Parts: sequence; C-alpha cells; structure tokens
Amino acid sequence: MTRSHFFRDAAWVGKAQRTRDTFAVLRGYFTAESARKVTLNILGLGFFKCYVNGICINPDTFLPLSSDFEASCDPAEEVLTGHRIYVPGFDITPYVRDGENVIAIHFGGGWYTHHCRVFGLPKAIYCVTVEEEGGTSHFVSDETCRVGDGFVAGYIFTQAEHHDYTSFTDCLGVDFDDSSWPHATLTEDLDTEYHTTDCPADALIETLPVTKLGEGEHGGIVYDCGQNTTGYPVLKITAPAGETVTVLFSEKSLPDGRPDMTHHHGQRFIVTSDGTGRVVQPEFTWYGFRCFEVIGGAEPRGVKVVYADLPAASTFECDNETLNWTCKTFLHTMLCNMHTGHPSDCPHLERRGYTGDGQLTCHAVLTTLDAEAFYKKWMRDIGDCQDTLSGHVQYTAPYINSGGGPGGWGSAIVEVPYQLYKHYGDISVLTDYYPQMRRYIDYLEAHSAYGLVVSDKEGAWCLGDWCGPNILYPGKDVTSHNQQVILPAPMVNTYFMVKSLQKMTEIARLIGKEEDIPEYEEKIAYRKGAVQAAYFNTFDHNFVMNVQGANAYAVDLGLGDPHTYGNLTRYYRKLGHYDTGIFATDILTRILFERGDAELAVDLLTNDGDQGYEHWRRNGATTLHEYWDSNRSRSHSHPMFGAPVAYFFEYLLGIKQTPDSAGYASLAIEPLAVSRFGRMAGSIQTPKGTVAVGYRKVDGRVTFTVEIPADTKAVFRYSGGEYPLHSGENQLAFDL
Repeated sequence: MTRSHFFRDAAWVGKAQRTRDTFAVLRGYFTAESARKVTLNILGLGFFKCYVNGICINPDTFLPLSSDFEASCDPAEEVLTGHRIYVPGFDITPYVRDGENVIAIHFGGGWYTHHCRVFGLPKAIYCVTVEEEGGTSHFVSDETCRVGDGFVAGYIFTQAEHHDYTSFTDCLGVDFDDSSWPHATLTEDLDTEYHTTDCPADALIETLPVTKLGEGEHGGIVYDCGQNTTGYPVLKITAPAGETVTVLFSEKSLPDGRPDMTHHHGQRFIVTSDGTGRVVQPEFTWYGFRCFEVIGGAEPRGVKVVYADLPAASTFECDNETLNWTCKTFLHTMLCNMHTGHPSDCPHLERRGYTGDGQLTCHAVLTTLDAEAFYKKWMRDIGDCQDTLSGHVQYTAPYINSGGGPGGWGSAIVEVPYQLYKHYGDISVLTDYYPQMRRYIDYLEAHSAYGLVVSDKEGAWCLGDWCGPNILYPGKDVTSHNQQVILPAPMVNTYFMVKSLQKMTEIARLIGKEEDIPEYEEKIAYRKGAVQAAYFNTFDHNFVMNVQGANAYAVDLGLGDPHTYGNLTRYYRKLGHYDTGIFATDILTRILFERGDAELAVDLLTNDGDQGYEHWRRNGATTLHEYWDSNRSRSHSHPMFGAPVAYFFEYLLGIKQTPDSAGYASLAIEPLAVSRFGRMAGSIQTPKGTVAVGYRKVDGRVTFTVEIPADTKAVFRYSGGEYPLHSGENQLAFDL
C-alpha cells in the first residue's frame, strides 16, 4: 500500500535543523463535535510517543515496528528485495473532547537513525479521522504544525538515554502555548511500501518490586529486581534542580551485591533534574539487566518489564528441576529478546534479528508461544533482506551489518516458513517464499567448490557453528571470532544446504512443484558425497575426530558407516556433557532422541557439571547465557542454546505430528525416557485446541492421561504397542 492509503494527503514533517540524534515534538490540532469514532494513523521515526490532549496513548511501546524501512542504504553491491514500514493505528475516541483537540508526537532515535545504518533523519506523519453524524473529516500533518524540542538531550539506542528537564516546559500537554514555535518543515518522503501493523508490539508485561542491596561501586545505591529481564526502572527524582542522576545497569551482581560491571554493556540512564520531583522512565530504549545502581537523588518505584505481548502456548512440569528450569528460562529469555517485531540475539549489546539464532530457536518458540503473527512479520523481514542479484540472505533481519555464515544463518529463508507451516498449517507461507528459497540455493551454489559451501559474501565472515566451548585452549579465554569452534565451516554450511534442499523437496511436493524435485535430489546426493569424501575418516569411522557434534551432523544426513553413530554415543556417554556450539547442541539432542537414545539425551540435558543448563541454574541464572561458560559470556540473555526445549514436548512428552501432518491435524503420542521420571505433564495449544500429555507412576504402574482436541487423528505408542485415541480425555495404564 502507499502513503495515501493510511495518511491521505498528509506530509512527512520535522524540524528545519536536524541531526541523526535529534528528538523533536510535533504539535497539531483537530476538532470534533459529538464524534462517534476518532481514529489515528501515525508514524514517528525512529520511535514515537503520541499524546492526545496530554494523555500518552502508547506509553510502554516501541513503535513503529522495526523493518527495512526504506530503500536508502542497502548493503554494498546488493539490492534488497523489499522495503516496508508498519503503520500503527489507534482508536483515540476515549481521549477526544468536543471542540479543539491537540495531538503531540515526541519522536526520534531507534533503528531508523542508528549509526550502523542511518536510513534518514527524524520525521513524523499522521492522519486523524473524525466520524461525526454529519460526515467524516480528516486532519493531517503538514506545514501548519508546530515543532520544538523535547527533553531527550543524549541518546545511544543500544546503551543510553539522557533526559534534561532544566529548561523543559510541558509541551506534550493541552495548555502549552506553541505559538512561538516555528512551523514544521516538509521532509523527504520514504521510498517504501506502507503496511498495517499486524504483529504484537512491545507492551508493559508486569511491574517488579526492587530490593535495596546497599552502596555501589560508584557511590550510589544498588537495587535488584529479582530476575534478569528487559525494560526499565521508574524513578522519582528527588535531586535539586541542575543536579544529575545516573543509573548504571548490569545483568549480574557480585557476591557483595555490587553490580558486576563486566556485564554492564555500557547501559545507562541519565536525568538532569528540574527540582520538581518528577516521576520518569526511559522513553525510547529498553535495558537488559537484573540490578542497577542509582547515583544521585532518586527513588525507584519499581521495574517495568517490557517486551512483545505474546501469550504462552504451552505448559511443562516434571520431577527434574533442571528440565523445569530450562523450559521456563528459555521462555523468559526468548521473550526478553522479542522487541519491535523481531527476535534478537541479546537485549542490549546488539539487539539484532540474527537469522542464525532465529531459525535455530524457531521450532521451540512456535511450540511454546503463540507467535504466528510475530514470526510471519519477521519472515517478511528476512524476505525483504535477500539480495535480488545473488540470492544472499543477510545475517540479520531487518538488515544491520553483522557477522554470520551462509548456511546456519541464510537457511532461515527455508526453515522459518517450513516451521510456520508445520505448526499452523498455512501453506501460503511456503508458496510465497518458495522462489526466494530457490535463489538462496543459487547463492550457495555460487559459493561452492568441489561440492562444499566454502565461502560467503566477499569481506564477510563465513561461520559454521558458533559459541562452542573452549576445548582447544583449556584455561584460556578464547572468544575472538570463532576460534572456539574447530568444526570446518564448509562441513557445517554444506550440512545446512542439504537440510534446506531436503525441506524444499517436501515443500515442492506440497505446493505442486514436483518438477523441481529431481534437481534437488541430485544436488542432495552430490553434496552428501562431498561431505563424506572430505571429512570422513575410514580408519576410525568418525567425522572431524567426533568432537563438537561432528558425527551428529553427519548421521543426520545419513552419512558415515555402521560404526559412526555408535562412536557418537560412546563419546558422549564418557564425556557426560555438551561440547557443542549452538547448532550442534540442537542437532545432537534431536539425533539422540530420534535414534532411541533418549536416556543419553536426558543425561546431557541434565548433567550437573560445569557445562550445561544445570550449571546455569545452580549459579542462580534466570536467563540463558551466550556461552556454556558463564565467565566467558558477554551476554547473560541469549536464547540460542534453548532450541532443545522443543524436544521436551516432541519426545519426552511425545507430542509429535505424523510425517504428513501440519497444524497438528494428525498426532502420534509417544513419550520417551519414561523410566527416568516419576511424573511429567505438559501441553501445547495447537490450531485445533489443547493437546496435553501427563503421566505418573504409582505402585508399579504408570498411568498416562492424554487430551486430544476435536477433529484430530491421534494414536498412542508405548512399549511396542499402538492404541487409538479419541477426542477429549484418554487414560492408559501399563505395568512397569
């Protein structure tokens, strides 16, 4: 859609003198008399807060959603597929009074003006539609609006926000006289498509109380909100006029209660007081933190938790606290990384929609959260960020210059639509992106040699796996680039090419593109042969020494020989914990479940050594970390190692779709590793209704309770038998 669809003849306007860090307030007026309904379409770039008659209508959101806003700064030598911007719409009828009304928009910052990719300068546009008994009127932004300064004096989107109230008059309210302000200036239009906001935005989820811990390293008072989270504290400023209050944030506190500044990440909130006792909060950024130090005169009123407003779609509980903690903590970590319409790697340092992290965790997210609209929006970001010339898929979506690899990152163009289809049954997502999947395979072909994907875009990283433990240099901090991963990148990237082709074979059959299948089968056979020839050692029957999940990659492709999988299981039984990066952790866990070694998979998931989920739990973590070794982790809020949570539902509870099913239309309930647990229960909210599985052992018998929605085919498999299930509640009991 075009600008006029949402804004009629409104103009983009702003200040005459602007810089990238400018924050402005735009004021306009409209009239209404006994209005039946008043609606508002509005954009302020980068983010905006809108006030109607002095009342903020979006107090804890970061709007508009992040996107590849406009065709202004594509990557070097690339032409991105699309550019779009999402228009928020509001029903403002409750805020409107008869007669004259004022609209004030405070705008600037966000990804739109971020130094990594500056799209343009701050600007705003709006259209108010007033429906009255006598007809409909429209009031739009134009050069008659007035524009002035807000209170934001300094800003770095991923780190800092500074409010200066010493010379600020409440220009956001009704009674402010803006006649001395200059008129707004017409600004450049956007070369983009305009779209309705159809994805859940950020929202205030809850307000946490804070606990005073004592004096901090910088002479302030340290407070703890009880969990690592995202959002911001609300402060009552008690400092006299002209004095500054500084808040420093950290994800971790030291044993003496002081914030651990190695996990500060440069995050700070600064307020210059006007002495009026204001209650303030950051307006245009969020922070990732657990504790914070307040330096200066201010009293915390609590911590607002803010992230995408997505309801849970699952439950899980068993008699193993490590698994319970892992499931709950993955969910919390994921939500802390769901802001402005895309999943991120971390909520502070980068905040980018890494396609690698996102495609890896997609299955687990769609299992545990009602996130269809969120991921459909992010899929549009991924599609928009593909290069039309080469088929290259960016490492982040929306695109911000970052690092990654051609396989584990670019394969998001296949994996995310595939998972959306499998979870929700909407085949259109496969049809829509199928041409772009084919272009992605063309890109991998162009960066291959001797059947292996050996390179990426010139000058870019070419990662395989990522964030493996330090097994090369014990005792040394080796975090530079990918030195901790010894698996050859061509092996990993070719694995992802083959897996993408296998899914595309299935997709082609589903959408009536069977003529493409022979091509894919030929490519699959050729690539698998290349991996076998390059990395299989016939002497010991292993791939790459059978470390960091190398054999799991190969076995998942059907490679190796009859000894290869046995070597894999013997190695991990002896090792007792993961030695894997983000991708191999997921692949290894799934392969063990699929091949009947659920007990070993549970051993790895629950090991109580210094490398695993229990290590994090035992040390008080409330979010998953970037590295297994918490001391190496820059970030303590990275969801990527949480991908195996999907298998708690798919294998431990046994809620699996039959091979040809989508949208949970046909189920095979087959719980695994039952001997390891005394009880387990969980559920998934599917498009057809709730699927729930639970069991409990009493007096030498195990009793299963299975709930199946209406119009769902289902069977129960256990101990070699298969039993039909009907809709509603089913109970089955077996001797142990």
